Amino acid sequence: MSDSPKSGHAMLDSQLCFAVHSAAHAFTQAYKPLLTRLGLTYPQYLVMLLLWERDDRSVGELSEPLFLDSGTLSPLLKRLQAAGYVTRAPDPRDERVTRVALTAQGAALRAEARGIPKAILRASGLEIDQLIALRDSIRRLGQSLRAAN
Repeated sequence: MSDSPKSGHAMLDSQLCFAVHSAAHAFTQAYKPLLTRLGLTYPQYLVMLLLWERDDRSVGELSEPLFLDSGTLSPLLKRLQAAGYVTRAPDPRDERVTRVALTAQGAALRAEARGIPKAILRASGLEIDQLIALRDSIRRLGQSLRAAN
């Protein structure tokens, strides 16, 4: 399907939400071969980014920035644990809280993932300042839409 309004789907193509959806799909496709080599899906990669930034987080501390509920996040974390990248354990201060921490294998994966942002930048066809401005605009859009609900 073409990304241009000449695709014969004028009503769909005129929708901002569809442009964002289409770009999100394209991002997932661009990340897929890069992440397959690491044994990660895109949502798993996002979790790993959070843990590489700051290890040993609660499920809630992971779910909030990802906008995922624990019912969606828990199976994803189980798969990361089965792959040997994270551990999940009850918080010693509150057994109702599950803590997620990197294993040595999960921490080492960070070095293998370092080239991913540059590969995505190249694939985007945009300059870094253009991507930053676009990211910031999309962030503001998301914040406004969440605030309106």
